[in-house]
Amino acid sequence: GVPSLEGQWSVDDMRGIPTVRPESFGNRDTLTQEEFMQRARQQQGGDDRARKEETFLRNEWGTRVFGFASLVVDPPNGRMPELTAAAKAKLAAQKPQGTFSDAVFNTFEDFTLYDRCITRGIFGSVLPSIYGNGIRIVQGPDQVSITYEMIHDTRVVDLSNRKHLEGDIEQYMGNARGHWEGDTLVVESTNFTGKVGVGGRGGASTKLRITEHYRRVDPEMIEYRATIDDPETYTAPFTYRVMFTKPPAKDYEVYEYSCHEGNGAVGHALSGERAYEKQVAEARAKGLPVPKRGGNLYGAPEEGSRIFDINKSE
Repeated sequence: GVPSLEGQWSVDDMRGIPTVRPESFGNRDTLTQEEFMQRARQQQGGDDRARKEETFLRNEWGTRVFGFASLVVDPPNGRMPELTAAAKAKLAAQKPQGTFSDAVFNTFEDFTLYDRCITRGIFGSVLPSIYGNGIRIVQGPDQVSITYEMIHDTRVVDLSNRKHLEGDIEQYMGNARGHWEGDTLVVESTNFTGKVGVGGRGGASTKLRITEHYRRVDPEMIEYRATIDDPETYTAPFTYRVMFTKPPAKDYEVYEYSCHEGNGAVGHALSGERAYEKQVAEARAKGLPVPKRGGNLYGAPEEGSRIFDINKSE
């Protein structure tokens, strides 16, 4: 007696849409025809490069172009609210963390939850990324499960009118309780750890409450809206809109993302840091200049770097 949300979905079609609306748009939430055509050309160009030129990263592009000006739709200007004073102080005090930063790796706490294959949180999983944007929904009378491809988190949404967990029980993805309002599944989540952000620069707190709306708008699309209310982090609530769409391939399937099994990030980074410390000690003992510590591996090589073709025998 309710709509079916079940199936294998993707947010690949949301790539190319900015999370936060450019200020020049004001309250305009859709593109002009010219802007739409420019986005279409950019997305097609990205897809062509991914198929014909790129070799290192799997880079997935969608097949539909949406004319949304931003993923944030409320407030009307499509921009996230200001951080609270407490959140700004917390952000300023944070030290670099994770393999995409210049962090110094001494313990596992110097790595992100993403590095450690633990979670990306709800919005790390829902907002479009370079790859791994699959979502699998399985629906029953009393439960709906939502599995996200990257890191392979699964949320189980209870529909049986149970109360939320006690306040001292915290979970990375929160405690989800759902109900139907007409043709829309409404999910309210509480009991967050405060360790996972919501897609913005300020992280989140344990006071976070997320209200999601899932509405099947046609056979190939679910409109997803999520309102974030975290009074300790943001000065006002705000809302994302994301479209879950059916990929064109009939055999599309969300496979298991075996992150832990192939993850060498933590061990390699810790051992690399110890190797660097050894190099520093040896240089100082010999009265030589301290060697430069390697930085982020992503981006163009530094001036003077040795470059060679690994596919060419020497």
